[in-house]
Amino acid sequence: MHHEAGLLVTIVLGLVMAFAFGFVAARLRMPPLVGYLVAGIALGGSTPGPVADAGLASQLAEVGVILLMFGVGLHFSLDDLKAVRWIAVPGAIAQIVAATAIGALVALLWGWSFGGGLVFGLALSVASTVVLLKALEERNALEGANGRVAVGWLIVEDLAMVLALVMIPAFAGLLGGKVAEPVSGGGALLAGLITIVKVGAFLLLMLIAGPRLMPPMLRQVARLGSRELFTLAVLAAALGIAYLAATMFGVSFALGAFCAGMVLSKSEFSHKAATESLPLQDAFAVLFFVSVGMLFDPSVLWRDPLAVLLTLLIIVVGKSLVAMVIVLLLGYPAPTAAMVAASLAQIGEFSFILAALGIALGLMPVEGRDLILAGAILSIMLNPLAFLAIGPVSGWVTALPARFAGRARRQAKFARLERALEQRRAEAEALAPHRVSLSSEEVGDRFPIFGRLPPEARAELTDLFVPRRASPGERIIRRGDAAHEIFFIASGEVEVSLPNGSVRLKAGDFFGEMGVLSGNPRTADVTAIDYCEFEMLSRRDLLFFLDRHPELTAAISDVADRRTEMNQAGPLPAAS
Repeated sequence: MHHEAGLLVTIVLGLVMAFAFGFVAARLRMPPLVGYLVAGIALGGSTPGPVADAGLASQLAEVGVILLMFGVGLHFSLDDLKAVRWIAVPGAIAQIVAATAIGALVALLWGWSFGGGLVFGLALSVASTVVLLKALEERNALEGANGRVAVGWLIVEDLAMVLALVMIPAFAGLLGGKVAEPVSGGGALLAGLITIVKVGAFLLLMLIAGPRLMPPMLRQVARLGSRELFTLAVLAAALGIAYLAATMFGVSFALGAFCAGMVLSKSEFSHKAATESLPLQDAFAVLFFVSVGMLFDPSVLWRDPLAVLLTLLIIVVGKSLVAMVIVLLLGYPAPTAAMVAASLAQIGEFSFILAALGIALGLMPVEGRDLILAGAILSIMLNPLAFLAIGPVSGWVTALPARFAGRARRQAKFARLERALEQRRAEAEALAPHRVSLSSEEVGDRFPIFGRLPPEARAELTDLFVPRRASPGERIIRRGDAAHEIFFIASGEVEVSLPNGSVRLKAGDFFGEMGVLSGNPRTADVTAIDYCEFEMLSRRDLLFFLDRHPELTAAISDVADRRTEMNQAGPLPAAS
């Protein structure tokens, strides 16, 4: 009973404190991840207040790592990587090598072992995909060519870190770490070779058997119509394959979960699997970050401030400069180099996993974990400044005439990349399963504003609609952006945030009409409150449809005029 109470208290304290500090971080326009880490610091015993059980939190964090890696695999896109492979693959590999070398050299100067320096350097070399995706979404840069280059770059980093998590334990003895039995150099190499064979066998099994077994199983479960059974099936696949990888093949839980997600990412159930597993994945990922914070000793900030500052400089300045130079040497323009540099100016989840592994294997001292965590918190807090500097830095770099005499060639190369990305996107859309359109009756039932249109007009709409989904907390529209489409809410609820208040819109409502009709920038932020499905109309298609059916113009314009009057009148009501 004591252990059950300890587990319950640890979960409750972890989630409540994470929510409180995460909320504060979000209000301060910082990533909530910073709040989760600070919550862990508050619960770790180094500060006054409640103290959670670090041992239990560590076990919960293991589940968090498995689900986190499952999510990484589920969102892994080989097609996205192929589109930017000529810049992302050589660039990321060169940047990892250079940043790892810088971190390892600094660690050696501190008197650490080579193995400790290697783990420390690797931890500093990899950026957080979670932080990057949120930053790009905030700036609506995720679909742009520079944003996709940055995402592809981090995909390569993630793959490299997955490989590192597999290989470091195999060569721990050779690197001076803990092993079950003392081995010679030849024995360590043999152990490493055996590990490579086991990993290869596991990957081969997953590539051959996974696509033949997992999607059919989920298809059978989905036919039962039970949401909880489908969620359970997804979690059983993630955790079961991770356990299989560890017990039968001797590889890490993380690699098994990553492969499970990667197999599912190619099935028709990838979005449903992501949606159903996301809440539990998020909860355990939060506990993972809290547990990392609990292990942090904040006294390192005043006990060894120079080491903290040097760690931060490697992350924010050293790694970013290396990436910028690499992108420029590969022949791409300064804005692309600046975007990649800003994206890499932070560290996150893989760094924490590597630090924990390094300490568990006796490779890295505990101070290394404190320095990595301090560097992560500070770099994530400073990362918005790095994105603000993209414009000035790219302008300054472009203005250097001696180095950029071939500016036209750089722009031409970037233009070819943009065309290749557009072509690949068009090919992906052409190969995607045909979406069953809404019937004209469903259009009238779901969206009252179309109810008075004749059936043939509603049927015309179904050919123009483009589906879109959003998860809770996802920013759909950002104030100040260009207005390219109008959104009709098929399911879910969104919050429209304006300077003088906020309003909620539900299924059947629509938003984004003011900017589309006027041609002016967006006047509000719109955020999904729960899981939402939309039907979108592009500005071109909407105006074309309104020209053919002017009876709808008055209805949409009336709504837009009422909303404009409400915005100018003062504080908005809490809901509508």
